[in-house]
Amino acid sequence: MTETAHEPVTTLATPIRLDFDFTPGVAQSRFLKGLAKATFMGQRCSVCGKVYVPSRGSCPTDGVPTTDDVELPNTGVVTTYCVVNVPFAGQSIEIPYICAQILLDGANISFMGLLQEIPTDQIRMGMRVEAVWVDEAELTPSLSSVRYFRPTGEPDAEYDTYKEYL
Repeated sequence: MTETAHEPVTTLATPIRLDFDFTPGVAQSRFLKGLAKATFMGQRCSVCGKVYVPSRGSCPTDGVPTTDDVELPNTGVVTTYCVVNVPFAGQSIEIPYICAQILLDGANISFMGLLQEIPTDQIRMGMRVEAVWVDEAELTPSLSSVRYFRPTGEPDAEYDTYKEYL
């Protein structure tokens, strides 16, 4: 029997799937339950007073549990943003679109959200925004309960009020 030389395999294209279950801790459960009620829930550190949303259950600065629940408003500030122009498989939103870091009023950490109802050339750091929630019947304990954020029309926040969150 003769052996034939084969080229080495350098690429393999195959369907892939990753199924997983996420089990939130106590702090994240409070945040997720809040989303199911169209509410942002955070937790305050008893040492430094910072409010984390979503909370992980402890203050990363002081290393102590965050046990004081804080209900945050639906308004905040755009700290940074990205205009997305790259299409991807399964996308459900028309490009270009804006992905922004939102610092909710009263929070000390920002999180990512979709920004709509504004042309991409008008987005700016410091813009005041508000959450637009899905209909009450569609609320779930997930960030999909927040349809997107939109400008409030209020004057922009002063840079000094959000510069440490960039």
